[in-house]
Amino acid sequence: MVLAALLLSLAGFLTSPAKAADSAAGLSVTPTVTVTVQAGQSLWAIAGAAAPGRDPRDVIADIVQLNNLTAGGVVPGQQLFVPTQ
Repeated sequence: MVLAALLLSLAGFLTSPAKAADSAAGLSVTPTVTVTVQAGQSLWAIAGAAAPGRDPRDVIADIVQLNNLTAGGVVPGQQLFVPTQ
């Protein structure tokens, strides 16, 4: 009984790294640049300048997620990761 439990634990341990590697292979990295917020600049302006071909609302959502922002406002001097695509 103990031997069976040990073998099952060992089998699970040996197969786990392969599954973790498989799940990491499906992740994608968002290319970003670092932008320093200037006086009077808003997320809307930053999003429009960073990705003029995209809907600014989508770019703002990406900026909020990339920077773990809880509020919509930014302050001068604040550095933000901004998606380039």
